[in-house]
Amino acid sequence: MRQSSQELPSSSPSWLPAPDHLTLGATDVHVWRASLEQAPAVVASLRRLLSPDEQARADRFHFEKDRRHFIVARGYLRKILARYMGIAPAGIQFSYADHGKPRVASRIAQAQQLNFNLAHSGGLALYGFTRIGEIGIDLEHIRPDFAGDDTARRFFSTTEVACLSKLPVRARHEAFFNCWTRKEAFIKAIGIGLSLSLDQFDVALAPAEPAALLRTRWDEAEAARWSLKAIDVGPGYVAAVAVGGHNWQLTCWEFDKERLL
Repeated sequence: MRQSSQELPSSSPSWLPAPDHLTLGATDVHVWRASLEQAPAVVASLRRLLSPDEQARADRFHFEKDRRHFIVARGYLRKILARYMGIAPAGIQFSYADHGKPRVASRIAQAQQLNFNLAHSGGLALYGFTRIGEIGIDLEHIRPDFAGDDTARRFFSTTEVACLSKLPVRARHEAFFNCWTRKEAFIKAIGIGLSLSLDQFDVALAPAEPAALLRTRWDEAEAARWSLKAIDVGPGYVAAVAVGGHNWQLTCWEFDKERLL
């Protein structure tokens, strides 16, 4: 793995520099990792790639850091999409589903069946891309004050709360964020956001347990259509990706701004 100059967290050696010629095969899932902490000149350059509505969204953020992170996250998204689609980053137009999930509004993307999703937290961003089906990705910067029993009882299913309570105390913190990111990845994949209550489906959460969607309350067959995978982003973060399909190959790329800007 190659470490960027912007303090990306260290992780397993699975994070690779992207090749010059990028191919997203029919069974591929690509996840990109990027730091949002960039120099003012980089932020200004990326802002010029954004559409007027994206710039307006950026300007509505109250805190300057949140504004910068939004600009970098969306600018990088355009840069990566442009590589897959073979078009200019500034020429990409987005459309949005009823609950806000973005898509590329072009015949090129539709013909390529390109699905994507993004998440950012704690100065880091993840992007997921595939042609298999719908994809959702979630990333959380671990906050000890957030992973409490009250929060779990408020958002998680009774099955998940029971599973959490049976774990050793030292394992509950990791298990909480496993549960949270896997749930968020799934609801982002199906594209209905928080209009679906998080307690309406169960995910595997124990640290030694593979990520999985176990069951949903609305359809007994729904869980079998999906696969979940934990993403090792690095110390201090937990992440997961959900894909509407099985038997896919995951590749993790590290965004190299020196080559891609």
